[in-house]
Amino acid sequence: MTQIWKTTGFVTDDPWVLETAETQAAETQAADHPAGLRAAGSNERAIHGLTAFIEKAEAGETGLGVLINPADDVARLQPYLDHIALVAVAFPAFNDGRAFSHASLLRSRLKFHGEIRAVGDVLIDQVPLMLRCGIDSFAVTNATALKRLGEGRLPGIDNHYQPTAKPAAAAGSYSWRRVS
Repeated sequence: MTQIWKTTGFVTDDPWVLETAETQAAETQAADHPAGLRAAGSNERAIHGLTAFIEKAEAGETGLGVLINPADDVARLQPYLDHIALVAVAFPAFNDGRAFSHASLLRSRLKFHGEIRAVGDVLIDQVPLMLRCGIDSFAVTNATALKRLGEGRLPGIDNHYQPTAKPAAAAGSYSWRRVS
């Protein structure tokens, strides 16, 4: 079961749902049948793939969610930043770190200030670096990560020497260090 975590704790009423063939079929069936598969007044919002997101943004829709997969070009979002409510960056495997770069580029180059969510293989030892790269919410399924996040036990190193999207707490403590 997936749970959403932010630095303030677990979120119980998150409306975002990854858009898949199953959710699209459910929406079509719900539209065809008023009693549908979803309850009336459901607050679910879809996170669309990059191509579908661009189509919807060009049609004038706003408040959209977009999924950025590792091979996607995050710069394609630049003309549509004002249409985005949530960017989900995909971590399909623990050893695929391209989403770290996507999040960092969104924050530093594209100046995106909205929510960035890590989805996929989110492990507890990667969460501190994800936070430093600008990711601020996490779709967590890993049992160990869920347990440690619930206990407030994040691993990490207190001193950082490289600049990131989220500045270090004591930025001026080393005269030779680049400032975030």
